[in-house]
Amino acid sequence: MINLSVMPLLAELQYPIGHFNWSGVNTPTDHERMISVLEQIPGRYTDAVSGLSAVQLDTPYREGGWTLRQVIHHVPDSHMMAYSRMKMALTEDTPVIKPYSQNLWAELADRTAPVEVSLAMLKALHMRWALLFRALAPEDWAISFRHPESGMISFDKLLAMYTWHSEHHLAHITMTRQRHGW
Repeated sequence: MINLSVMPLLAELQYPIGHFNWSGVNTPTDHERMISVLEQIPGRYTDAVSGLSAVQLDTPYREGGWTLRQVIHHVPDSHMMAYSRMKMALTEDTPVIKPYSQNLWAELADRTAPVEVSLAMLKALHMRWALLFRALAPEDWAISFRHPESGMISFDKLLAMYTWHSEHHLAHITMTRQRHGW
């Protein structure tokens, strides 16, 4: 019989660090702290999956959820889109960006690729993204793009969102390892 008292709730498995919550303003100190997280997160993902077998990587982090491999591939996909959206906002006047279906992307054939491919992509992408964020002038943090479903997203909010997103999916991996004793 399963001991339900030790079973994490679905919400805990789905949002292990909680939902994204942002105060609406970042200070220069906040910016630097979050940019540092973006720089360090690729190594933390590499450490988080180190030593996992193919079977373990192909284990969902929750019932009905993505596998750890899909999570690893999702993060650079998502961050690549955000990076591109940021570049559009730097070169266009408040662009309206095109959404994409992350769930459909997670089912494409490249979901079976070795995780090292996406970890290398994430490392290179975050190096470039950190350079771009650090080059912003104080007034540039208000630059925005319009997401058809989410509304206006400023660079201030974008940085906070993707710092959270990085930690959110890392927790999916680390908590799965912990639950399974890997």
